[in-house]
Amino acid sequence: MAKTYLDERMMEFAVYGGAILGGGGGGWIQDGLKLGQLALEVGSPQLFSVDELMEEDMLLTTSLVGAPAAKEKFVKPIHYVRAMELMSGRLQKPINGIITNENGANTTVNGWFQAVVTGLPVVDLACNGRAHPTSIMGAMNLHERLGYVSHQAAVGGWANRYTEVVVSGTIEQASSLLRRVSIDAGGLVAVARNPVTVGYATANGAPGAISQAIELGETLLSHKGESAIEAVCAKLGGTVIMSGAVTAFTLKTDGGFDVGHVTIEDHWELTFWNEYMTLEHKGQRLATFPDLIMTLDANTARPLVSAAITKGQAVAIIHAPKSKLLLSTTMSKPDLLQSIEEVIGKPINVYHSEGIATR
Repeated sequence: MAKTYLDERMMEFAVYGGAILGGGGGGWIQDGLKLGQLALEVGSPQLFSVDELMEEDMLLTTSLVGAPAAKEKFVKPIHYVRAMELMSGRLQKPINGIITNENGANTTVNGWFQAVVTGLPVVDLACNGRAHPTSIMGAMNLHERLGYVSHQAAVGGWANRYTEVVVSGTIEQASSLLRRVSIDAGGLVAVARNPVTVGYATANGAPGAISQAIELGETLLSHKGESAIEAVCAKLGGTVIMSGAVTAFTLKTDGGFDVGHVTIEDHWELTFWNEYMTLEHKGQRLATFPDLIMTLDANTARPLVSAAITKGQAVAIIHAPKSKLLLSTTMSKPDLLQSIEEVIGKPINVYHSEGIATR
């Protein structure tokens, strides 16, 4: 895809396709549709392929940080733009394009509103082609660059919780601070961060991620019910694992994340840390992050984020192996995946070791 004007239909595809690639995280469909619609009411965002830009052009990442299920979260579109303004005051080079940190119902269209306000293009590249829990997973290996200084700005909250923060430091320091800021702001903040060149982002991110979300959303919305779920799996190169009723569900918001378990028909268990991390059947591991594990309403095929699951609900579980996804190179880093084990209490890295298959 070269230069393309994004329209309302493409926006809807991007939100629904992003919801599937969110793998249980990446924000809410209704929020993504509102944000995308607002961008189109203000102007006509342009989607550029990386080939439309020079390798030395600078890209700025936009993201949401926090827990989607937080009850007091408050992020408005103007907060996204304000975060970019704060970053502009910190940078020495002009920004030539905007990228999102990940695919998700809200995050795939994150950057479209900022693009029409600033006149910058949306670039068909995400830091990661699927949603992920930690900021470092979406930092395109910048944490491994010796001496790299991360610049990040966060805005969010309502009334006495309204917060604006700009921080510079290591990736780990800046990301940890903004996670704490998201808690103080009510659970969620809009973030602009980590300017990099097109060349660096192409080598370390997920080029084509926005196009993939649009194509996947078109596939979903062109079908209905069970046939839609099957069509999505065919598009992803994945599998419909099972359909059944939710028999148990737990959710807690902890440290700025949604953490919990879903049990279906008593024998199928999903764990999530914003996104789904593991899928097991009677204790046998079937899929492990960064494989894509996703739940959809079994009747309507509407994608269901982890925090939206309710007991008694009829859901379908789908799975696509990581080899079929557009992923950042960060998804192959054992040190980044290790943090998942500490949160959900289940092994992760061993299922990605040489010679051990996920299924």
